[in-house]
Amino acid sequence: MLFLFLFVYSVVQEQCCRSAIIDELCCNGIKMARQQGACERPFFHGEPWETKISKMCCDCCELGLTAARRGLSCELPGLLLPRQCSYAAKTCCGNNTTEESNLTAAGRRPKQCSQPFVSIGSTPYVNECLTNSHNCIFGQVCINTEGSFRCQRETSCGTGYELTDDNICRDIDECDLGTHNCGPDFICINTEGSFRCRPKDKCGDGYIQDAIGSCIDINECVVHHNPCLPGQTCINTVGSYTCRSNTITCGRGYHLTEDGSRCEDVDECRRGNVCGVHGCVNLLGSYRCECKAGFNFNSITKLCEDINECMHYPGRLCAHKCENMEGSYKCSCTSGFKLGYDGRSCEDVNECEAKPCSQECANVYGSYQCYCRRGYQLSDIDGNTCEDIDECATGGHGCSYHCFNTPGSFNCTCPPSGYTLANDWQTCQDIDECAAGTHTCSVSQSCFNVLGGYRCLAFECPPNFRQAATGSRADASATVRCIKSCQPHDVNCAHNPVNLVTHTAISLPTFRDCTEPEEVVLLRTTVPADPAPLLNATDVFFVILGTNSQIFDVVRRSDDGMIMGVVRQVKPIYGPTDLVLEVSMNYVKSGIILQRNVIMVHVFISEFSF
Repeated sequence: MLFLFLFVYSVVQEQCCRSAIIDELCCNGIKMARQQGACERPFFHGEPWETKISKMCCDCCELGLTAARRGLSCELPGLLLPRQCSYAAKTCCGNNTTEESNLTAAGRRPKQCSQPFVSIGSTPYVNECLTNSHNCIFGQVCINTEGSFRCQRETSCGTGYELTDDNICRDIDECDLGTHNCGPDFICINTEGSFRCRPKDKCGDGYIQDAIGSCIDINECVVHHNPCLPGQTCINTVGSYTCRSNTITCGRGYHLTEDGSRCEDVDECRRGNVCGVHGCVNLLGSYRCECKAGFNFNSITKLCEDINECMHYPGRLCAHKCENMEGSYKCSCTSGFKLGYDGRSCEDVNECEAKPCSQECANVYGSYQCYCRRGYQLSDIDGNTCEDIDECATGGHGCSYHCFNTPGSFNCTCPPSGYTLANDWQTCQDIDECAAGTHTCSVSQSCFNVLGGYRCLAFECPPNFRQAATGSRADASATVRCIKSCQPHDVNCAHNPVNLVTHTAISLPTFRDCTEPEEVVLLRTTVPADPAPLLNATDVFFVILGTNSQIFDVVRRSDDGMIMGVVRQVKPIYGPTDLVLEVSMNYVKSGIILQRNVIMVHVFISEFSF
């Protein structure tokens, strides 16, 4: 029994302390509203649930202060506020309730938490909305009630709806409640969320109002018993009725005799042209048309209707196309054909007889084909006209220099001097002025033919060198060999390893696409390429001297078992330009240069790539 008492006491004390803490937090909010006049969340300290309670009481206090300033009642009628909010609003408004005694001055805890005992019979007050022990979902607001709580929608239901106790928006029947504004001559009709006013219809004589208020005709012949006299028939009309005397009714194709006593056949063939151009046969109560060829009689419409022979006999009347006509048909042919003498078959048309093509025409079955001679092509517009092909623009020529278009062909030209057109009429061929004797070189100069021209050369040997014999002047070429010839007692000349200086000349085109090295000079030696079996064998090394080593290089190869140097152009040079390439051939034995030959290659580069 003592255990039960202690347990109940601890539960009551916990609820009491919780309520006291909430009241103290609410006092902090009231104090903030009175002193600062602002209720922003950052002004309060503590856990989120603590600042939430203080801010709520601060907002409610501002509500009470506003009501006091406007002279409103501190009871705030019409507002359903939680207990803490109601207390804060009334306290700040000036009309404190008895609940004010439950809170102490600001900064002190309520007395309940310091008392050793609390009456077990008293039930602590719990605000589920403040303690977050409610189950309201998103879009609902928690409203505390005595001993419980309820969830209410945050947004109103809108005009024409009301919120039920179970939190559902229900349509308001304005017509049933009498809250509509329809006049006495209108009928109120409820709609979802609103209502409509429909005018009342007043029906005249011969009409009756139906369930929806519409006026409909009264069938007096049915509603009234024998409205007409004996021997008459009642015929209903809109809004009234008429009485007609009973007469003999004749069927279709018959009519009353003049005395009205009986029905007789109508001769339709004598009454108007019922069959048109066709024959007419009268029948008892009807008639029949004798239709001409190409027509059929329709017993329902009593007309002669055209027979569509093209549809009845598809593919059997005409070779190509069949066109139905009134009482007959007509055959026609597709493009490229003409109708035969029988009016049904189709024969090919030789379009080439009309010369539709500008050059060559070939007739084909049902059409024709135009052809063009070499150098022309068919127009994309009409397919008949031959247009000249501009080989110069399309790159379909093989001219090495310049191309100019001509009707159906093209011509090639060469530079104005130094070249002539080859036999293929496309390639530009160099003119050898030296061989033709058209040069202007003096007798002391050698004529050297270059691409597109010539050069007059007169090479001289350097000091301490003499020119080797070259034979007669007629046999002289652009190559001059200078052999070392030292003066007596000239030690420097004797120790100079250069033994031979050779001047030679080459003519090169402009290599515009120099992606791969171009071999330009071959330097042959008499030194074996594979001297392995021999001891102290002589070796040869090739070196390019001067700044031209960036444009040219030299590689060593084997040719017929002998060492050979190959000079290659590795970068493009755009002519016209002249340059001198100096190549050194070093003969080495046991690491010592025994002899050095220098080759001076005079390079003449043409402006063109041919």
